[in-house]
Amino acid sequence: MPLDRATETYLRHIAIERGLSQHTLSAYRRDLATFAAWLETVPPIDSDGADGAGGSAVLDDVGRIARADLSGFVTHLATRPSGPLSPRSVARMLSSVRSFTAFAAGEGWLQLDPGASVRPPKAPMRLPKAISVHDMERLLAAVSADGSTGVDDPVQLRDKALLELLYATGARISEAVGLSVDDVTTLSDADGDLSVVKVTGKGNKQRIVPLGSYARAAIDAYLVRARPVFAARGTSTPALFLGARGARLSRQSAWLVIQAAASRADLAEHVSPHTFRHSFATHLLEGGADVRVVQELLGHASVATTQIYTMVTADMLRDVYQTSHPRARR
Repeated sequence: MPLDRATETYLRHIAIERGLSQHTLSAYRRDLATFAAWLETVPPIDSDGADGAGGSAVLDDVGRIARADLSGFVTHLATRPSGPLSPRSVARMLSSVRSFTAFAAGEGWLQLDPGASVRPPKAPMRLPKAISVHDMERLLAAVSADGSTGVDDPVQLRDKALLELLYATGARISEAVGLSVDDVTTLSDADGDLSVVKVTGKGNKQRIVPLGSYARAAIDAYLVRARPVFAARGTSTPALFLGARGARLSRQSAWLVIQAAASRADLAEHVSPHTFRHSFATHLLEGGADVRVVQELLGHASVATTQIYTMVTADMLRDVYQTSHPRARR
């Protein structure tokens, strides 16, 4: 089977079976297109490809992909004259290709999966960047609705609700703008009421995350006094956060909301959508939360992913100890 047809079959498969977003599917498509473009530049070989790259012959027959094609692709990405990619980017692109070859082997297009034994370059560990609780409070205060005139500003009410929700839940920006009004609800039991939000994460997996009182109050204010203003400008949509024309708020618009708030708060650190997620996890762990609880709240498949935040809090403890204890250092 030609590589292009095999690629389209694979992309349709993961779109249906994994429920991936269009953003993620586009990333897979780009990575596989980069792999195919590189193969076109590799001279074909006469052997079965076991000891060298199959080159353009692979484009005509996906069954000719060999281990050397993948390892050569990794070397190319890390050393290309136009600008080598970082180990993290190389690992991501290799992951896309390996996922494809595993699928091709499962379909019988390949006798063996050549990607099974190809390892990505080791990326240096990057600790997530969080801001302090004080700076987060400054950031959230920067989007508070201006009550001095006695008139509610729908944009400020929406922005306040969005940022309060991001910090209260640790949701990714794509998860936040993907919420519907019905995803915010209240659970009741013998111990009382609990406001929660149903978040749909990667792989269409859903999780329930508690919603703090500040976030719930901001969302209620937005739903009552601001969302109807936006909704009147567009067609009916269940989306929780709406843009100026009444449609679902985009990721790009939400990013601009964060940048504007950070600018008004005059924060020295760079603030991105993921800063809220990192700060959410870090502040929970600093407050004594169990790492497995934080794992569930973040929607991480593995606790190993969440444990990187414990390194952040350990660094903070070390710094505080060394600067505060009279006999910590000579």
